[in-house]
Amino acid sequence: MKKTISGIRGIFGEDLNLKDIIEFTNNFSSLIKSEKCVIGRDTRPSGKMIQETISAVLMKNGIDVFDLGMVPTPVVFRESRKYGAGIIISSSHNPIEWNGMKFILDGRGINEKELPNIINHQKILKSKIGKIKQIKSTYVEDASKIIGNVKNSPKIVIDNGGGAAKDFAENLLRKIGCDVEIINQELLGCSRGPDPTSEELIELSKITNDKEIGFAFDLDGDRLVVVRKGKKQTPDITLGLGVAKSLELGYKKFVLSLDTSVSIEKFIKEKGGIVVRSKVGEANVIEDMIKNNSQAGGEGSSAGFILPEFNYCREGILTSGLIASMLKNSKFTEIINYMENYFQIREKIKVDSNHHERIIENVKNSFMKKYSEIDTRDGIKAIIDEDTWILIRKSNTEDIIRISGESNDKEKCKMIVNDTIQLVKENYEKIR
Repeated sequence: MKKTISGIRGIFGEDLNLKDIIEFTNNFSSLIKSEKCVIGRDTRPSGKMIQETISAVLMKNGIDVFDLGMVPTPVVFRESRKYGAGIIISSSHNPIEWNGMKFILDGRGINEKELPNIINHQKILKSKIGKIKQIKSTYVEDASKIIGNVKNSPKIVIDNGGGAAKDFAENLLRKIGCDVEIINQELLGCSRGPDPTSEELIELSKITNDKEIGFAFDLDGDRLVVVRKGKKQTPDITLGLGVAKSLELGYKKFVLSLDTSVSIEKFIKEKGGIVVRSKVGEANVIEDMIKNNSQAGGEGSSAGFILPEFNYCREGILTSGLIASMLKNSKFTEIINYMENYFQIREKIKVDSNHHERIIENVKNSFMKKYSEIDTRDGIKAIIDEDTWILIRKSNTEDIIRISGESNDKEKCKMIVNDTIQLVKENYEKIR
């Protein structure tokens, strides 16, 4: 089981069970001051059972439940602004047998200071029982107002991946004026896995040869991967396109995670913008956005663009509409061409979480001997030159160590990443 600011995640029925769900929901109840909580789930088979359990615990603790049913994560975040708190039943891009809980307070994910309140037992005494009410979201209407109407009915293919984005993404894109085709609408018979950033997206790539663009979502709809002219784009492209749209709208202050492409930072600065780098993780990006009063940004590695004025989360669905509005715009081609000069490689190594800290410490010692500029805010990042970097960090969502690298020289990027992978493996062998 993983217990981080990204949420509680585990294999349901093995290291995550209903007893755990009850405990974490009870603990989270202590943080809900509004006595109201909106909840929703993705399409995982275990979702409804978990949602009913969560609802019962919240009501026992005197909290009124506002039930959205099966909806994507951005919808729960959006609606939680009205109610003060929210819980999403999802483990996002993890395999189907996993499930979990994401916690929302005041429209944002929980932070490091609030996490202990959820994973450590809390006593709650309530004299009343909460109520439950089914509600519908105004998400599509709200998002369409941000985007506006799209001209010339661009032809777009949505690869839903069997996830909860299905009706929301389709309805939004149709509402703003797009010609939409959908594949992998349902989970049963889906041709790919839950994480579009790691899948080849073969079916979507074939269909987009004669379409203007393709959009692939993860199970809870916060990740969006772009496919263009039959070719899957890197996750950072999604963020880059969102940033380009933000610059077009006049926004200048951005927060980017440490593992986001340096090309996006350079593009922002060339356009007169300001960039702050944050630790990896949606909640960390949001925390720095609030602290710095930033207008946009996100996390390149998870294909996550964030627009705080609309939602304090990765916004796959809204971003698909924002990108659609740019398709006939020179800014679209400009950012794509700019970013194509950089190469990112993102790898992961399965490592028992008990060994994560020691391995990263050993790699840090090696990096400090080899590279002159080191950033230790999140794992260990070495800045090799203005166009090249390597980052090693433990995952917030899986028992893995993530290795990310980038350069404007493809062979150089491959060499640095391969050397780091070998270094991690050697250290793991020594301490096992």
